Amino acid sequence: MPDTFPLSAAKAADLAACHRALGDPVRLRILSVILAAENQESCVNEVAAHFDLTQPTVSHHLKVLHEAKLVNRERRGNWIYYSAAPNIAAMVTRFLPAI
Repeated sequence: MPDTFPLSAAKAADLAACHRALGDPVRLRILSVILAAENQESCVNEVAAHFDLTQPTVSHHLKVLHEAKLVNRERRGNWIYYSAAPNIAAMVTRFLPAI
């Protein structure tokens, strides 16, 4: 067994938040849009263009992904750019081929 077991309470809470965030099909698609974007980063408007959702709804989903530590965000002037957190691309591509 890896030396990360048993899970600490904090690690278990982080993993549960990650699974809840990815359990929503829209958030999973949003993450895939970010991963497919040039430099693996997108602003809210670029993400929203892929959905029939309002910008505030997309922002909410991005906030959930950020709180689950799946995406990072960086303010550039008036825009906030979202990028996948380190190792997230590898994690997602490991389970996507099985679907």
